[in-house]
Amino acid sequence: MTPVSAQGEVMDRVYRRQRHVYDLSRKFFLLGRDRLIATLKPPVGGQVLEIGCGTARNLIAVARLHPGVACYGVDVSRRMLATARAAIERAGLAGQIALGEGDAADFDAGRLFTRGDFDCIFFSYSLSMIPSWSQALDHATALLAPRGRLHVVDFGQQEGLPRWFRAVLFEWLDRFHVAPRGELERVLGDVARRHGSDLAFRRLYRGYAWSAELSAPAQAAPFEKAH
Repeated sequence: MTPVSAQGEVMDRVYRRQRHVYDLSRKFFLLGRDRLIATLKPPVGGQVLEIGCGTARNLIAVARLHPGVACYGVDVSRRMLATARAAIERAGLAGQIALGEGDAADFDAGRLFTRGDFDCIFFSYSLSMIPSWSQALDHATALLAPRGRLHVVDFGQQEGLPRWFRAVLFEWLDRFHVAPRGELERVLGDVARRHGSDLAFRRLYRGYAWSAELSAPAQAAPFEKAH
């Protein structure tokens, strides 16, 4: 069976071996993930979706923190999804977490999960690996339920840190097809405007990481397509 996209093939190659040590090796520098998880406030019986779920490390944490919530994860890499499914089984959470293969920019949530909207959606260090990342943000925002929230955490521009640190970090990230999105705040602002949503944007750890929370209105606003 052919991967869902060329990006899926790339990610499968990148994570062919890395997926087995991903969580251990990333916990020291993917800062802000647990902060994001702690800020999620899904309603009882609600639905949480992670886009670019990787090993399901975050979804497992969400499921344990909110046992009454249904969790969903989508990823473009089949190798990562295989690792994620095994982790979910080991955690005994197969009944609470469902996974699907899809491209972040245009996956069909109804086909994958028989759902059309979600109370909380989040990207945790995945936008910097998604080629069509601005479209992915638009797509995710369109999937929010009324009063739903979209959360993002990813690499910032290291604006409060030494220049040499930024140069070394960005060169190293490039080896893994990771590109911090310097226009993230502007793009999120445009997305929020088109969807009639509110946006809160924060710089963490002297700009090492950027985080954002987009809040959907009580009723869907007339959608203005991006030009």
